[in-house]
Amino acid sequence: MELENILYEVKGAVAHITINRPKQMNALNKATFVDLETVIDAVNADSNVRGAIITGSGEKSFIAGADIKEFAAFSVAEGEALSRNGMRIFAKIEQSLKPFVAAINGFALGGGLELAMSCHVRVAETHAKFGQPEVGLGVTPGYAGTQRLTQLVGKGKAIELLMSAEMIDAEQAFNYRLVNYITESGQSVAKAEEVLSKIAKQSPMAVAAVIRCVNDYYATGIDGFNTEAVEFGKCFGTEDFKEGTTAFMERRKAEFPGR
Repeated sequence: MELENILYEVKGAVAHITINRPKQMNALNKATFVDLETVIDAVNADSNVRGAIITGSGEKSFIAGADIKEFAAFSVAEGEALSRNGMRIFAKIEQSLKPFVAAINGFALGGGLELAMSCHVRVAETHAKFGQPEVGLGVTPGYAGTQRLTQLVGKGKAIELLMSAEMIDAEQAFNYRLVNYITESGQSVAKAEEVLSKIAKQSPMAVAAVIRCVNDYYATGIDGFNTEAVEFGKCFGTEDFKEGTTAFMERRKAEFPGR
């Protein structure tokens, strides 16, 4: 796998994805998006991987937005194409049937926050900063920031943050339910590993079904309640269900085959 701006390593059952442009504060450019899609596909294709952690290199920044130099002269059509491509790639994270955890180790701004919000769980270090500063550049968020921020923190607070371009700290982000956990500096990856270790003990088939159900709650034109009924029923036909129920009755820990 040839990657220009991302470090990728599988440790045990966890894929570690590190955006590696520290001199640019890990800003997302075209090449990084190509790398990101490559590693997302690798996570989804590797049967040995049970989850993934995304973080940024260095101690200052998770991802400090998009690389503005690349799109400053874009036309209307080019701008829309850029937005749709970013949304498509981030949707691959959100819709992955393996959990992605963002280990936010610094600035998560613009596209960086949008990437973090596409992950299933977010862990922030105490010095992390969050914001969607796009309106200060005369543009809106383009990678579903207006949509996911509203889903996570509610309409009132989301629209205020989006319109004001205000930057918030980790404690505020936690209080707004934007992040799941706060850790000391340098501990976000360890906490992300802890979260994934808890998930890894559960049925992979059931975990995937939960992701489908929750995503369908927000999907336009899809009845999430119906999805839950369908997924619940499908679980009865899996080996994981047989193992889980048998282990429960035998009063032992289940060893799920993931089938």
